[in-house]
Amino acid sequence: MTLSFSRNVVRRPRIILALLWLLLAPALLAGCSAVRFGYNQAPELVFWWFDGYADFDDAQARQVRERLVQWFAWHRRTQLPDYAALLARMRADAAADTTPERACRWWADMRERAERAVDQALPYAAEVAITLRPAQIQHIERRYARVDDEFRRDHLDPDPARRLERAVERTVERAEIVYGTLDERQRALVARLVAASPFDPEAWLAERLLRQQEMLQMLRRLSSPPADRDTALAALRAHAERATRSPREGHRRYQEKLESYNCMFAATLHNATTPAQRQAAAAKFRGWEGDLRALAAAPD
Repeated sequence: MTLSFSRNVVRRPRIILALLWLLLAPALLAGCSAVRFGYNQAPELVFWWFDGYADFDDAQARQVRERLVQWFAWHRRTQLPDYAALLARMRADAAADTTPERACRWWADMRERAERAVDQALPYAAEVAITLRPAQIQHIERRYARVDDEFRRDHLDPDPARRLERAVERTVERAEIVYGTLDERQRALVARLVAASPFDPEAWLAERLLRQQEMLQMLRRLSSPPADRDTALAALRAHAERATRSPREGHRRYQEKLESYNCMFAATLHNATTPAQRQAAAAKFRGWEGDLRALAAAPD
């Protein structure tokens, strides 16, 4: 069993799944019923997240809400059973040691599912993109700036020691969601692994800023004058592909190096856990698996 607990991970175009994690992460700590409640509320909560970026008018808001309901119906019906099966496999693997290669295979499995979910959402996004007005694109640009400032506060503390301390804290918190409380030996291991990570927040932010500018330029091209839906869809898919595999060779090499390190990180941490912690992880996976199967069986 492997999960990448380091915050210093390779970013992928998995907007919907990232949002679901943000919505459900507190629920994972609270119990099964909270996970189900969070997922059932997700269409409306995701709408408000998107609206915070684009500031939809009434017609756009109706359209986005309808499309989110449709996307989540597809996701519940076709994806949740597959996610549950993936969790069952992870549960079965939890008791044994693992390898970086095994961790990378798990990461590839999850990435494949994330990309499938994004691809399903892109036709809906194309319909909305061609309706955006210049003021809304400016609103998106301002929201990008606020989010970037948050990233700087979280990851670019000018004090290197404080920056490392916060990164270790975030990683420990995520590991403990699955394994339960880490002991001092394990916390020290996490600290060493985070300190040795090739994650470069400045490089990651620089790439992120470039992608944001590419997105803004694309939205301006698609919306003024409005492009047809097929043109918009092709542009969005090309942008998603660039987000998955940067057109900049230096960043691609950095992504590959970081992903390889994170696979080693996940395997090393898992192999340092106790039998009781692995049992706790298996129990968590079993509970989440049950949640997803219950959600998949429920009416849309």
